[in-house]
Amino acid sequence: MTKVLYGLARFCVRHRLVVFGVWVVGAIALVAVSHRLGDNTNDNLSLPGTNSQKATDALQKSFPAQANGVSPIVLHARSGKLTDSKYANAVNEAASDVAKAPHVASVVNPLTSQGASQLSKDQSTGYLAVGLSVSPGSLSVEDAHTIIDAAAKPAQAAGLEVETGGQLGQKVSKPGTESSELIGIIAAMVILTFTFGTVAAMLLPIVGAIVGLLCTLAIIRLLSHVATVSTVAPTLATMIGLGVGIDYSLFIVTRHFRGLDDGLELRESIARAAATSGGAVFFAGCTVTLALVSLAVAQIPLVTTMGIMAAIAVVVAVLAALTLLPAMLGILGPHINSLRVRRPPTDEQARSGLWAKWAADIAKQPVIAGLAALAILIPLAIPLLSLNLGQQDTAALSTSTTARRAYDQISQGFGPGVNGPLIVVASLGSKATSTSDSRLATLQKDVASTSGVAAVSSVQLDKAGTTAYFNAISKAGPAEDATTTLVNTLRSTTIPAAEKGTNMTAYLGGTTAGYEDLASQISSKLPLQILVVIALSVILLLLAFRSVAIPPQAAVMNILSIGAAYGVLTAIFQFGWLSRVIGLPGKVPVVSYVPLFMFAILFGLSMDYEVFLVSQIEEHVHAGDDNKTSVVRGLVTSARVITAAALIMVFVFGSFVLNGDPTVKQFGIGLAVAVILDATVVRCLLVPALMILMGKFSWYMPRWLDRLVPRISIEGAEFFERRDLCVPEPERELQPVA
Repeated sequence: MTKVLYGLARFCVRHRLVVFGVWVVGAIALVAVSHRLGDNTNDNLSLPGTNSQKATDALQKSFPAQANGVSPIVLHARSGKLTDSKYANAVNEAASDVAKAPHVASVVNPLTSQGASQLSKDQSTGYLAVGLSVSPGSLSVEDAHTIIDAAAKPAQAAGLEVETGGQLGQKVSKPGTESSELIGIIAAMVILTFTFGTVAAMLLPIVGAIVGLLCTLAIIRLLSHVATVSTVAPTLATMIGLGVGIDYSLFIVTRHFRGLDDGLELRESIARAAATSGGAVFFAGCTVTLALVSLAVAQIPLVTTMGIMAAIAVVVAVLAALTLLPAMLGILGPHINSLRVRRPPTDEQARSGLWAKWAADIAKQPVIAGLAALAILIPLAIPLLSLNLGQQDTAALSTSTTARRAYDQISQGFGPGVNGPLIVVASLGSKATSTSDSRLATLQKDVASTSGVAAVSSVQLDKAGTTAYFNAISKAGPAEDATTTLVNTLRSTTIPAAEKGTNMTAYLGGTTAGYEDLASQISSKLPLQILVVIALSVILLLLAFRSVAIPPQAAVMNILSIGAAYGVLTAIFQFGWLSRVIGLPGKVPVVSYVPLFMFAILFGLSMDYEVFLVSQIEEHVHAGDDNKTSVVRGLVTSARVITAAALIMVFVFGSFVLNGDPTVKQFGIGLAVAVILDATVVRCLLVPALMILMGKFSWYMPRWLDRLVPRISIEGAEFFERRDLCVPEPERELQPVA
């Protein structure tokens, strides 16, 4: 691989303007095409084989509008009643106009007998129940606005407040991420300037990451038209794309500076940096990508697609680091030292600096260092024992969004459970002639009398008499534990009792029940996912370092740091600690797929730091240093870069706590905490201490396994040992481009 990367880098330097132009033009073209097609992300749940999916499939045949979900457009009178003549006409007109809008299958008016339950007791609040003729995922943001505007124009003209909930409200209530991205980039610029010592060098990783991110988001936008892409996927890709994009470039530019300091010719230094540190970047990128793609093991379409979207961000970041960055380094040439603000420490200064003292202290007392690390990680992980996976909570969205305001108005006027109705669907083996069929009446009565049920709607029967449904309203909000308990009770006790002795099968569906199924599936698949990711990482590290001790040690270290991050996530969100500080009203459920994604992402990122640290230690081992000296010198060499890379990740991920979406906040805080723990407590304390205690066993490899495992080199030192670097091949001088 080293030879390929070396040749690729030299090509990119030689044709630097062409390579740079291809990237820029390609990014512009992708962005232009994707914006023309528009955004088509959605949060549709497809969970084959689950109870909620069976309910959806049954509804799809007989009640397609109901299967696509019903969204409330809430109308509220600040004074008076909706039944007053000055408001009633506007409500009726709004219902009529919405019914004519594209993709609307049905509209139930709260002022009609059919929609009587949609009018609050004081008659100041009501909602239009809008059923769609297409799945919400097929609805664009523009389509959603068209439907909402059809109701808003006559209603607002009459002085009514109009807010939209459900899938329509979610479609138009996506919190912006621009401020988060900007804060992350500014923080990265400061850290890179301090690390490199020059403003010119700082700009290279930033430009590369931004160009790569533009390509990534455009590709995801295009793919959203052919696959179900979650609304949070672009934000997740932004976090990962910026973080790894800047970090990967940081590693390569740092190696380029080392090459220049060692007296290498400019082009040779760029090519060697891309071939050595670039090899580590390629290896790390493959690890993260495999971890994300392996989410397909869970066999949950939403999770699989999100994993692929995040993996695209990593792949693009690697490609940019290996091609665009060498081209930009070639364009900048010797001007990389322009606008210098400080001089990085020399090797001699580094050997007597803070990190050298830190490493020496660990070498003197490795047992105490290891215990100190565990004393930090284990207490932080304790809240993990209380983790309960939940669903996205609209009640935690910013009050600036229409979905949140609609949620609040419905909760006040009708009760919180109306925001997430449970749909009881009955498939009848023998035809029912009317909704008063004894089987349906018994089912409805049993559900209505179940503890936690506030109300049930009337039964709806299809023309064939074989499928019926009704809604059950929980006394608690959709994301509350009481609703989870109710779903489990209905499925395990109430519905089976009503089915007994009848020719009927019933299912519990709806968005709320669907998210409960998602949480259940993820809980059951998480152990398998963890085993798959660990197995992949162990194999990759075995190939990289030819040691049977380093891979399991790295796996355990990664699990410790991720477990601590899970604990912090549980404490902040599920327990509600510091919730006000991060802009939340109180306790918020940990969304079911967040821990799953965190594990895949963090295990991959942790391997980046492990590879960078251990490869530096290995380099000193091969140079003939004893184990303790190698660990100390490897830590001194790598700690500054690892710390800078981790700080960039922490600021990029942590800045997304400003996002109004609670799920994005969970990703941001969880990833930031995990990275800072991994880069400091684990990589710069626990791992060095353990490797010193393990001694030569760190590099043990049985002979029989050594013969079976193919030989690879991450940074390809052997390749350059065979090259005569003293005689550079004749080429024209590299001229910097102004």
